[in-house]
Amino acid sequence: MLIGYIQEIMRYPVKSFQGESVQKTRVMDYGLYGDRSHAFLDETRPGKFLTITQFPEMTQYRAKFSGEESLEEYPAVEIIAPDGICYQWGDAELAKEIETKSKRKVSLIRYAPDRVPLGAIEEEHIQIVTDASVQKLSEIWGNQVDYRRFRPNLLLSLVHKVPFIEETWFGRRLKIGKEVEIQIKRHCERCMIITVDPETGEKDPSLLKTVVQHRRNCFGVYATVIKTGEIHAGDEVHLLG
Repeated sequence: MLIGYIQEIMRYPVKSFQGESVQKTRVMDYGLYGDRSHAFLDETRPGKFLTITQFPEMTQYRAKFSGEESLEEYPAVEIIAPDGICYQWGDAELAKEIETKSKRKVSLIRYAPDRVPLGAIEEEHIQIVTDASVQKLSEIWGNQVDYRRFRPNLLLSLVHKVPFIEETWFGRRLKIGKEVEIQIKRHCERCMIITVDPETGEKDPSLLKTVVQHRRNCFGVYATVIKTGEIHAGDEVHLLG
């Protein structure tokens, strides 16, 4: 059954930095190619990542792959800082800036193109939100919601604009385009990250309060990869049995 189309594909080459909207990408066993493949480790909390929770200004750094996807080696990761300065992943000046602004000692980690572990990617492979749910939440909150606050991988444009219909898909599969299949697993529970404006870094706790009060602190759904392959913006999305 046709339920919608891929409106936007978002991946995040650097964990907690702004991601990039891409027209096509490969879906790997772990999720979108290169998603959260580069990250800062917070040396003040051994074994933990530095994220927006500790350093909200991370949302103002924009990261993208510069080049073609390869299973042998990632393309260069280009990062635009809030002041417009361009860095490459691994630049000492970038690490120093993050340390200075976050007031934390950090180290860099990069995973291989064929395997990014859970934890770096969050708790499942892919996160999905729908246009109907974003619009309904905007009405409930009383302000237009920027879906990027939720850091999804896929924004679906539904054929029938039924808010939160995705929550009825648990245990079922979606087929995306000609190759990819994913299984919808569960709710995505929210935290303070959604309070941070992705453009300005400013916090508005009222959005999280709204999600807690009206959505039991859940918005969007997690999915796991069943069949890998390539997806494109505009691909049809079918709900399977």
